[in-house]
Amino acid sequence: MTGLRSSSPRPGDSGAGSRFARALGRALHLPFTGTARGIRKATHAHGAGESGLGKLIELHAVNGAGDVMITIALASTVFFSVPTDEARGRVALYLAITMAPFTLLAPVIGPLLDRLPHGRRAAMAGAMLARALLALTLSGAVVSGGLELYPAALGVLVASKAYGVVRSAVVPRLLPPGFSLVKANSRVTLSGLLATGVAAPVGAGLQALGARWPLYGACALFVAGTVLSFTLPHKVDSAKGEAKALLAADEEHLHLVSARDREDTSRRKRLGLRTVGPAVTHGLAVNAAQRGLSGFLIFFLAFMLREHPLGGQSAAVSLGIVAIAAGVGNAIGTAVGAWLKTRAPELIIVTVVAVVLGVAVCAALFYGPVGIASLAAVAGFAQALSKLSLDAMIQRDVPESVRTSAFARSETLLQMAWVVGGGIGIALPLNGTLGLWVAAAIIAVGWLPTVKGLLAASHRSGRTRPRVV
Repeated sequence: MTGLRSSSPRPGDSGAGSRFARALGRALHLPFTGTARGIRKATHAHGAGESGLGKLIELHAVNGAGDVMITIALASTVFFSVPTDEARGRVALYLAITMAPFTLLAPVIGPLLDRLPHGRRAAMAGAMLARALLALTLSGAVVSGGLELYPAALGVLVASKAYGVVRSAVVPRLLPPGFSLVKANSRVTLSGLLATGVAAPVGAGLQALGARWPLYGACALFVAGTVLSFTLPHKVDSAKGEAKALLAADEEHLHLVSARDREDTSRRKRLGLRTVGPAVTHGLAVNAAQRGLSGFLIFFLAFMLREHPLGGQSAAVSLGIVAIAAGVGNAIGTAVGAWLKTRAPELIIVTVVAVVLGVAVCAALFYGPVGIASLAAVAGFAQALSKLSLDAMIQRDVPESVRTSAFARSETLLQMAWVVGGGIGIALPLNGTLGLWVAAAIIAVGWLPTVKGLLAASHRSGRTRPRVV
């Protein structure tokens, strides 16, 4: 009997075991739940949770992570798997089949989405779901090498850009009280950059398992994005008080809208479209040049560094150095933009683009690894800061009724500029010095014709308008 009693569990043993199991469970879950709580706290800070901006920030992070997964899979299939000469032909074919039709479709995306202001959540969900299904299609194409790779890649590109256009139109609807549009866009952009930085090594690890696996990961992410899109507030779908914007710099038209048309309702209805003003159009032109530079550097340096790596390093290491430099520059530019609050957006654009032009010229004159990495970093920094400054000018100068449309149309134009820059990069001979001179020329073409107008607009706005804070 004594032996039997000693082997039976004691009354307190069950409770102790249960407490130990719960403690172990908490310890195992803490890295995940703690990280999730930390991310939610950061994205929902300063009223972003109540306004719905926090959910958009999380959605954009999912979007960035999914896009980089697809990019890794396609780059490995089209670019890394064959010799440089063959890769140039394959990428040229990829550009011809995907980018060329996109340049025709891109101008339609903004106006088409203008017609669906009451379905923005559905449009974002549709763009996510389309990429999820196309990722599955690509998962077969990257293994078989079938022709379905190209139309599926085009579909991914169009869906990604459609999401970008709608996202730009949605941000103004989700501003927390006292939040500037610049700060909100900074948070959204930074979340995408951070998610890309986290997803890139994960995607590379999945690629090591097989060509399909990054695409499976992208599919899962985009399915999650489809669900998250419908968690955005219903006010995202509201178009109350909105009209369409015309990207033109007609001062007389601007004054007609702002003065005479307030008294003449019938005339306002007849005009329909409204000008965004000269400051915005100048800012948009120089931002388009920078987006073109981004596309050019991505494609040109990708091939050039395969053939002529930096400082004796391998091609993969050289590409990694440039990619990290550009990513860090972009992240710093986004953070600085939020800190500066773009109180003088025209001056910021003029200054940072002048710096990019100077660095590009120096990199061409003194060609080397330091110059290339410096140009990538400075170009990333300037692109982020200039885009935030453009956002500030749109918020300041464009009437609220057409602001959403202005964001959508300007984003479409910037995406087209990236495509054009990429085409130049793929067509150019693999001569590093020549390429950097072309990079300098792309920036000069956008900066020189606009600098006078931006400085004049800054002088006028300093006298007549309060700065955007």
